[in-house]
Amino acid sequence: MGSEKPAVLIIGGLGFIGRHTALYIHENNLASELRIVDKVLPQLAWLAPEFEKACSKEHFVQADAGQEQAFPRIFDRANGKQFDYVINCAGDPRHSQPEEVYQFRNHDMSLALAKEIVKRSIPVFVESATAMVYKSGSKPNKEDDKTAPWHNLAKWNLKVDEDLAKIPELNWVGLRFPHVYGEYDRRYFSIGLCLARTHKFLERELEMLYSKDLKVNTVYVKDAARALWTAAEWRASKGNDSTVPNVFNVVDHNDTSQAQIGQALSEIFDIKVSFLGTLVSQLAKLSLDDVIEELNEESLQVWAELLEEKKITRAGPISPFLEKDLIKDQDLYIDGSLFETTTGFKPEWPNFTVDSLRNMIASYERMGWWP
Repeated sequence: MGSEKPAVLIIGGLGFIGRHTALYIHENNLASELRIVDKVLPQLAWLAPEFEKACSKEHFVQADAGQEQAFPRIFDRANGKQFDYVINCAGDPRHSQPEEVYQFRNHDMSLALAKEIVKRSIPVFVESATAMVYKSGSKPNKEDDKTAPWHNLAKWNLKVDEDLAKIPELNWVGLRFPHVYGEYDRRYFSIGLCLARTHKFLERELEMLYSKDLKVNTVYVKDAARALWTAAEWRASKGNDSTVPNVFNVVDHNDTSQAQIGQALSEIFDIKVSFLGTLVSQLAKLSLDDVIEELNEESLQVWAELLEEKKITRAGPISPFLEKDLIKDQDLYIDGSLFETTTGFKPEWPNFTVDSLRNMIASYERMGWWP
């Protein structure tokens, strides 16, 4: 590659983290060529205007990376050369799916990509992953701590790391993220915001399971994108050195807990937020399916009424629908120091604040999603 800028391929480039990674690379002019691959067309991906250039047809290839027959379309370049960095943000991020979905869409796809990367002698493979793989404890988890995946999504995510390590000649890095939040987020924090909005409408207290001290560590999506790029550059600088670390935690410096989230929701929506604590939560857990079903039935009805009242005829990709896999009495509590000391990375948004959530709501309002 020499002094030339790297050619970069992002798999799953229209997902939440993928599109922000593409935007970061595009805005900073970091790549000689940027290709974004996704099975979803940009027109159907709920892209905000700021992503239009980074994710334009000039950069985009529609393909399903879970199908190996699509690999020539994904990897082949017009000049006959290979990509320098492949960043994988693909896979099925939805919770509570059948286990075989994660095996095929997440594990098998990543392994097939890795083998193709070795076959093509591509220097760097970076994998975006979850930190929900550790056994919960009183101290922040480091990369070599005991694992106990929280759900099937995390189980197969962890198996990707284990099996990538067995592929000879693969120069790879896996980044384990906690809850990633930011503008246009459709995951954990968007659900919380939508639930708070429905409780505001109902003039009802928002009760959160488990204690206020439960850790729910965070990282801002733009820092997640920067971390993926930092990991790619760092791994490229190490060449074929197989002794360097492969897996890193990436987290902000906020040590986010349920108490901070509850306080932020209370301030934004002017509602009371309470925590049921361990004992009551254990009782609720006995009938958690019923509790969630009842909550979803009511909150989705209220959400529909709010959308109708606001005359939002095309509902956006956010809602208060809650998945059982998202409700865990486990601390998402990780130590990101290894990545920072090894690569020099530092989060530019080290703190999660009430404005973090206000900015998310503002992004939904810009897109016409927020009632």
